[in-house]
Amino acid sequence: MLLALIGNYLSAQTSSGPDFLRVEGKVRIDPRQGKVQADLTYFFELLQPVDSLFLDAQGMEFSKVALNGIEVPHTNTGKRIGVPIGGLSHKGLYDLHLRYEVAPRQTMYFVGWENTSSDSLLYAPQVWTQGQGKYTSHWLPSFDDTSEKLEFDLTYIFPKGYEVIANGALRDRRPLNDSTVAWTYDMDHHMSSYLVAMVAGKYQVKELLSKEGTPISLYFYPEDEERVEPTYRYTLDIFNYLEEEIGVAYPWNTYKQVPVRDFLHSGMENTTTTIFSDFLMTDSLAFEDRNYVMVNAHELAHQWFGNLVTAAGDEDHWLQEGFATYYALLAEREIFGQEHYYWQLYSWAEELELRSQKGEGQAVNQAGGSSLTYYYQGAWVLHRLREILGDEAFREGVRQYLIKYQYSSARTQDFLDQMEAVSGMDLTDFAKRWLLQSAFPAEEALSSLQKSPFLNQYLQIAALKGLPLDQKRDQLEQALRFPVNDYIGQQVIHQLALESPREVLDLYHKGFESHNSMVRQAIALSLGQVPLELKTAYESLLQDDSYLTREAALYHLWASFPEDRAIYLRTLEGVEGFYDKNLEILWLGLHLATPEFKPETRQQSMHRLIGYTNSAHPFYIRRNAFNFLYQLDAFEPQSLASLAQGTQHPVWRFRSFCRQLMEELLEKPHYQSLLQDLSLHLPEKEREYTQSLLRAKRVDPD
Repeated sequence: MLLALIGNYLSAQTSSGPDFLRVEGKVRIDPRQGKVQADLTYFFELLQPVDSLFLDAQGMEFSKVALNGIEVPHTNTGKRIGVPIGGLSHKGLYDLHLRYEVAPRQTMYFVGWENTSSDSLLYAPQVWTQGQGKYTSHWLPSFDDTSEKLEFDLTYIFPKGYEVIANGALRDRRPLNDSTVAWTYDMDHHMSSYLVAMVAGKYQVKELLSKEGTPISLYFYPEDEERVEPTYRYTLDIFNYLEEEIGVAYPWNTYKQVPVRDFLHSGMENTTTTIFSDFLMTDSLAFEDRNYVMVNAHELAHQWFGNLVTAAGDEDHWLQEGFATYYALLAEREIFGQEHYYWQLYSWAEELELRSQKGEGQAVNQAGGSSLTYYYQGAWVLHRLREILGDEAFREGVRQYLIKYQYSSARTQDFLDQMEAVSGMDLTDFAKRWLLQSAFPAEEALSSLQKSPFLNQYLQIAALKGLPLDQKRDQLEQALRFPVNDYIGQQVIHQLALESPREVLDLYHKGFESHNSMVRQAIALSLGQVPLELKTAYESLLQDDSYLTREAALYHLWASFPEDRAIYLRTLEGVEGFYDKNLEILWLGLHLATPEFKPETRQQSMHRLIGYTNSAHPFYIRRNAFNFLYQLDAFEPQSLASLAQGTQHPVWRFRSFCRQLMEELLEKPHYQSLLQDLSLHLPEKEREYTQSLLRAKRVDPD
């Protein structure tokens, strides 16, 4: 029955022609030139005779192509290389040797190498990769088809003085000469090409060992030693829990986690080597507001769901992201409790139902779905399936699914067949509701959520939102009595924000006195204009153990009580805040907007704020600085040049931000003139883009 619903999928792809087994060789990286030179040997066997074999190879120049040691002709379209093999028998093992050079246009990123001759580098330069789906072929001849899996055993040659981290276990590290070091890594199983990764940079490492003996390496920048514990907090707990919960041993020989600068996403689950954004590095004070736990667990879960068993088709992508999201939430439940688990499910259900009401819902088992579909709705599929099948059958079904399709690919149908076989249940109707219909099954989800006593209480308070204050005051007051639930308390504060503050002063005072950091944070974020009657209580928020609370409190107090601005600025002077320096950059902006406070250091603050826009800094720091320069209307040539550089940044969110900001600045004649003069001295891509905007405004850049 499910076959008729989802399609007649094969449980494993039928292979034909060459079956690639392994690749080994040397990859020499020149970070200052942004180039890769490599000598690689690919081992394959023929399942049946074919005329040619092909590898995806983007923009590469090949100086040698040899089959079994004999140079052969080849075709190179600029996107892939083809080698004639018509004379080979369909039996036997063969090898293909490739020597090539490439300057990767994407996938391998060279961060901070422009000014490595400077003695005053703010950040050590890095190289890192992000293959995401099908892009490894921009630096390594490989396979954009995720179903083609092989073992990658590579040696990376890189300038000395840097750590090089890559897939697999480090087997050898030896200097080749005075300037380069060879790092040899060994994988022990096959994987898809998009999961190949390497990082080079200045790192130290903390070594752990899992309960079952897997070595775990936690990398960090030398200057971030105090952030190691809070950033990687619960890593061993997560690893041991997932291994036990999934019921299949961790499938690789080692596991590493590496932060990098200006990463394109929060994290990426490369086999054995998770790369994540250093934005997630945290100290103990920041942990409650912003931590790495969910991303940590999500990327680790991918080592089973995505890396061990890979989705066979685009429509099956939820088998990776939905599973990783669900198992990460299970790990968080072990750490943060049952209320956290149900709150996350509720939050996701709210988003999914809102989208459905707009007619924008998507089926989980379809190609081209959004992250909301594959991650959150996919996780909901598994939550409901587990409720229906029961813990024992669900666990056993997942275990058998992973074992059956390990180191290969699977379809949604394969997973459902396995769950039906173990449970003895017909999942046809379940598949219709949860995998094939575009509308989110909100009523079924609500019924599931109501199994949580906490969430029932929360929904009762949330249902009061539309009532007049006199009809709900007692219930709101009751919810703020000690001990206050984090989520229910925040909901009360959000409802108070809809009322005149002076009508609910008593309830706000209860919120302040609750000693609940999340309730106090909700007050800081929602109460913008602070009444005089709450001034003293609100000022106490400047001392809370939360950078987010302090940031909101500083800004709102500064705006509400101009006569005391100097007091508030002195209170938080010198505090950086999160990794993106949120508090320091806010402080600089407010200092510049407060002429009477330390006028003798205003120029220093302006210089520091402008300096944070420089391309030497991570994009998230630059974005904060740009925002305040925009509010102060204080852009000048240096920060405008940094903004122009940002319009070509590889992180698309930041690139889009910079482009939109430049267009807004060009609405003002003053900035038109500055950018007109500046554009003549910008690098080519930045010059072309800036001048195209000037022409659109009918400003002649020449």
